[in-house]
Amino acid sequence: MTNLLKTHWKYILAGLAAPALVILIGSKLKSKKTPNNMNNPYANLRAFLTMIQYSEGTYGQNAYRTLYGGQLFNGYSDHPNIAITKGGITSTAAGAYQILHSTWEGVAQSLGLTDFSPLSQDRAAIELISKRGALEDVLAGRFETAIDKCRKEWASFPGAGYGQGERSIALLTQVYQKAGGQMAA
Repeated sequence: MTNLLKTHWKYILAGLAAPALVILIGSKLKSKKTPNNMNNPYANLRAFLTMIQYSEGTYGQNAYRTLYGGQLFNGYSDHPNIAITKGGITSTAAGAYQILHSTWEGVAQSLGLTDFSPLSQDRAAIELISKRGALEDVLAGRFETAIDKCRKEWASFPGAGYGQGERSIALLTQVYQKAGGQMAA
């Protein structure tokens, strides 16, 4: 985990959380230097996470409960680890960010996650972005660089090469910007 993520994980999650939580710790957020001089230093991260959900086909009310192929699971006590075959591909991907069970096991252990709740899924996705060396790019609005670095993490990203219907960079850029993400100057 990068020093930035270790130091600021609470603020990062607050930037993703409900407005009431943001108001509660808003004074701490305002005292931090913000990338791109944005009011919310983590608007790009929130937009990037939203874009991942859209790209992976999970965006919406049931994002955090979605299995590979679109079925839903119940309960957040742990990653569901249900292998589903669709279109000749078998996957255990689950949740808003379609995290494979084997990937989840490693990330959950390194972060000390004890459940598969939406908060834990968000933390895991941020950690996966960080492990790909793309967190600073996301925060700074270097969108295409971040996509390129994360393309092997999410099968729907352009250039992923997993044969699962990659999205175009133009479409992902639109979604990212509509979600409030800003491109680097």
